[in-house]
Amino acid sequence: MPELPEVETVRRGLQPVFEGARIARLHLARPDLRFPFPERFSERLEGRVVTSLSRRAKYLLAEIADGPILAMHLGMSGSFRIEANGAGTVPGSFVHPRSEARLHDHVRFELARPDGSAAAIVFNDPRRFGYMSLIEPGDFGAHPHFRDLGIEPTGNGLSGEALAPLFAGKAVPLKAALLDQRLIAGLGNIYVCEALWRAKLSPRRAAGSLVRRNGAPTPRLSVLADHIRETIADAILAGGSTLRDHRQATGELGYFQHSFNVYGREGQPCRRAECGGTVSRIVQSGRSTFFCASCQR
Repeated sequence: MPELPEVETVRRGLQPVFEGARIARLHLARPDLRFPFPERFSERLEGRVVTSLSRRAKYLLAEIADGPILAMHLGMSGSFRIEANGAGTVPGSFVHPRSEARLHDHVRFELARPDGSAAAIVFNDPRRFGYMSLIEPGDFGAHPHFRDLGIEPTGNGLSGEALAPLFAGKAVPLKAALLDQRLIAGLGNIYVCEALWRAKLSPRRAAGSLVRRNGAPTPRLSVLADHIRETIADAILAGGSTLRDHRQATGELGYFQHSFNVYGREGQPCRRAECGGTVSRIVQSGRSTFFCASCQR
């Protein structure tokens, strides 16, 4: 499943085309994806203008003028294709491209741009684990998709001070706490492994061990928060990890995976020059964890 940096690169690719455009027509090729489309889905969006495209955790959020918020999730294999200027293909060359088979095109937004041009945004999803919801603005905070989400792992809101009350007294492994979407929204397996390596912290240590008895964060917790933000920022800058078949909405590949320090590198030397250790893989809560036991404590 695409992680937060991948979703953010998709948002940035779609934003110039989606924002400010009027949805002239919305075509659904089937009645459902992972879940059925909301009632009157096309009717509630056609003719309305997309005022902004944002992200919350791994959701894309299109705000609609005088209408509901359109929440979109990529699921396991979902991707967007931009069609403009008569071109029906996605620009760029791909090592592992996502499906472009038209039989998996399930949603098509026909857009009228403010400059008078036309474009289309197509959602393609072979596995159909993606989904779309319509949420009234006043109901957003209480909606089941969003009411229990934790803080975003980007920006200054993520700090040692913010994490301390979330981790205090927790005996669960640090990695499990970081993946708990009720604590931090949008962090996934890849970037948690990478951030823990940068912070020299073991994924197996207790999350509460990074909080002092008085509830204050230890210096190592503050360092971890810094490295989480930096890891996510670096991945977004690189365009995401592009594991397997992920790509940006523009069709460009991300290349963060070429600088993975531990993820997928089992048995290889640790990339920390002074370490001399070897990357190991363990399974935690059914997920592979990659780390260096020599320098991550």
